[in-house]
Amino acid sequence: MSTTIGGQAVLEGVMMRGASSWALAVRKPDGEIAELHRPISSPMARHRVFRLPVIRGVIALGESLGIGFRALAISANYAAQEEGEDGEVSTELSRGSLIFAFAIAIGFAVALFKVTPALITSWLPIDGTGWFVIVEGLIRVSIFILYLSLISLLPDLRRVFQYHGAEHKAINALEAGDELEPERVQGHSLIHPRCGTAFLLWVMVIAIFVFAFIGQPVWYWLIASRILLLPVIAGIAYELIRFAGRNSGNRALMALLAPGLWLQRLTTREPTLDQIEVSIRALKQVLRLEERETPEERKVEVMA
Repeated sequence: MSTTIGGQAVLEGVMMRGASSWALAVRKPDGEIAELHRPISSPMARHRVFRLPVIRGVIALGESLGIGFRALAISANYAAQEEGEDGEVSTELSRGSLIFAFAIAIGFAVALFKVTPALITSWLPIDGTGWFVIVEGLIRVSIFILYLSLISLLPDLRRVFQYHGAEHKAINALEAGDELEPERVQGHSLIHPRCGTAFLLWVMVIAIFVFAFIGQPVWYWLIASRILLLPVIAGIAYELIRFAGRNSGNRALMALLAPGLWLQRLTTREPTLDQIEVSIRALKQVLRLEERETPEERKVEVMA
């Protein structure tokens, strides 16, 4: 069973996203589960050009980042139980704050995973474009894996990674047609082919082939090329992950994508039944909302 449901772990909860809406479930300090949902007005549902291959990947990535930041901010408020008298979350990120947070996060990622490997490689005595992009790619992937390994050691992130596992298990159970009950969902895999972790790895691998066409320009064009071509690379990686999600039964394809699946072991942990319950609540909520979606909206796919 193929679905258009994806998600993201947040602080003490899970955000699940469909084509036309997203839902959030968060475990509050008093043990209760807070829920909310918001609609999505995706340009992919309104304009055919935004559903073209590669272009849709860029749009989907931008939407996922925006929704993710918003859900993370709301979950932080719920986790701290910052509510008004009516029980609603007292604050959400304003548009300006969202843009600022978005810019900081993207800037950090580009600087660490794109610009830094390119500069390090440019300082090495390497001749030939082929070896240059291969070494640069290896440095980039190494930095990425080291980064994930280090943050996975942080105690505060362990629970986030458990909720990430709970999100994957719930979506895997849904796609397998299993009952959405904590005990049943617990038996499903922590790994999902549409995971954002695998997506990021393939962004780095695909970059090797794309940058091979650029050669070894001077340092300022080297940096500019790594930034300007990022949307193209992300769009291609999205198509690969999308294809993998639709063909997860293909053993040859899964063998090809195995490194991205293995990498999820760094960003997922076995969740508790209480955490799976939160994930199921978010999933059921978005499924109810998606029953009202239009045929055009169903053409939007997201990452798990």
